[in-house]
Amino acid sequence: MTTAARTIVTKGFDMSSADSAARWTGILYIITFITSIPALLLFGPVLNDADYVLSGGADNRIFLGAFLELILIIANIGTALVLYAFFKRYSDRMALSYVAARIMESVFIGVGILAVLSVVTLRQDFAGTTGTDSATLIALADGLVAVKDWTFLFGPGFCGIGNGIMLGYMMYRSRLMPRSLTWFGLVGGPLMVTAGVAVLFGVLDQGGAGQFIMTIPEIIWEASIGIYLTVKGASALAKASEPTQPESSAPLAAQAA
Repeated sequence: MTTAARTIVTKGFDMSSADSAARWTGILYIITFITSIPALLLFGPVLNDADYVLSGGADNRIFLGAFLELILIIANIGTALVLYAFFKRYSDRMALSYVAARIMESVFIGVGILAVLSVVTLRQDFAGTTGTDSATLIALADGLVAVKDWTFLFGPGFCGIGNGIMLGYMMYRSRLMPRSLTWFGLVGGPLMVTAGVAVLFGVLDQGGAGQFIMTIPEIIWEASIGIYLTVKGASALAKASEPTQPESSAPLAAQAA
């Protein structure tokens, strides 16, 4: 570890290994990519086939997707917790807000998992049984799929607030990431939120080309975090700027003066 990295650790960054902290942040961001995308693809039969609840569905595929999203939730919260020890030295409020944003995103993801698994339960318990109304089953399944779609919009769809704006600002201020890269988050975050609002009010189609184009900067931003911090490790911390004074302590300092 470099001398600069040691200095950062000893001046308030209470972690046994700065290199591990930086690399784990990058690894966790990579995990969010390799779990979220396959999970969405695995959920395809439930999300795209209205008759899934009546057919002999590929339940194990859905269970695997749910398992991947559980790992995604762990990785999401993990990214915020690992960075919290570092970011609180610059702003307690922003560091805590980022943790809260990641937790709320994960809550929406969890609700989405339950909605998809509920469709599987409907199929297993009621499809093909005597006296079951197929139209009712399809209507119930469609409602649960709609819940999944809304959770995706308000969870990952609005993560630009946390992962883009908040994280971009803290990375820019701390220089943990190169400032040229942080602009992908600072610009991509608002673009992603705008796309989500546009979908909410029917201006854009959810999952359509317009929404995807507006989320490209945020995708680049999150991918760059995973790659940069995994590769650089402690050298990324060595380049970080030393905080002059945490925001939350400024009023107390002013009173003391």
